[in-house]
Order: sequence, then C-alpha cells, then structure tokens
Amino acid sequence: MNIMIILAHPREGSFNHAIAETARYTLKNRGYEVVFHDLYQEKFDAILPYAEITRDAEIDPIIKKHCDELVKAHGIIIIHPNWWGQPPAILKGWIDRVIRAGVAYKFVEGDKGEGVPLGLLKTTCALVLNTSDTPQQREQEVFGDPLETIWKNCIFGLCGVKTFHRKNYGVIVTSTLTERKKWLEDVKKTIELLF
Repeated sequence: MNIMIILAHPREGSFNHAIAETARYTLKNRGYEVVFHDLYQEKFDAILPYAEITRDAEIDPIIKKHCDELVKAHGIIIIHPNWWGQPPAILKGWIDRVIRAGVAYKFVEGDKGEGVPLGLLKTTCALVLNTSDTPQQREQEVFGDPLETIWKNCIFGLCGVKTFHRKNYGVIVTSTLTERKKWLEDVKKTIELLF
C-alpha cells in the first residue's frame, strides 16, 4: 500500500519539513511505499489554465503524474502552515489542478455540475497536519477553524474519503525545542494510529 505526502512550505528546515520527514520515516518503517512531493522544491505550477478546467481536458504531464499517484494512493497526508485561515497558494493550486473531475470526483448522470459530486478516491484515510501562529482557542472562537471546514467538508468529504483527521501544531513562533520534539512524537503516534 502507498501513502501520498504533499508538503507546502517555502522554507527548507521549517517545522513543516520536520513533520514531513517524521511522516516519511514513520510510514517507511511501517512498510508503506511513500510518494512524496515538496511543492515548493519542485516549483509546482499552481496556476490552473482555463483550457485545463474541463474533465476531458488535455493536462500537463506533471499534473497527470500527480493525478495518477493520487488515484493509486491508499492514504494521503497534507502538511502546510495556516496562512490567513487557508493553505498556501501553491497548495490551493495543487488542489485546483490535481483534485479534479474524473480523478477525485464525478457528477452523476444528468448533473451538469450543479449537484453534489460522487467521490472517486480509493484513499481510505486523509490526514492534514498544519502549523499555526494563532492559538487554537482563538482559531476556534474567532475564526471558526476554516481549515477544518476546507479539508474535511469541501475537499476530502466530497471526494469519497471516509476517514479524515487534522492536527494543528502551534504556536510555532514562540515554541520551544522541547515542544517541537513533543509535537513530532505526536505526529509519529498519529500516523501509527491512522495507518
């Protein structure tokens, strides 16, 4: 079985990178095949061209590769910082270009796109690990945790993924080395529990 890991953080050596390395190491030690993409390192083109929007559009070979890997993935782990209650733009572009009609979902016969899609992903579990400089209580009380809504309801829920889990680590900017070590141990335990 294989797990797809998508990392979206621009600074090498960031805590997001440490999370990704912990995830990769944990999965490989458990016997999983890991497909890993660092979107910034790969300079992923996040711009969705108009010609690529339709389900039957001819798509770039790199996008096709990502789509094929997504279709084959038994699990997916997304790692990113919380920027303005959203994933970074490069990850939003990955969603737009890869989690596409005919790959991750389809509309039922007779639906012209206005209905609820039918999920196509065989992924059994999606895990989103993100970092934040906003305390969790403030995130909940003031903002309503938009990342939970985006990933759980607007993306994975509509693509047929039955098990979804998200963890937030922070406040990163004021965290200590001891806290970050505990968080990485939590990443390991969460992955061992879900996969």
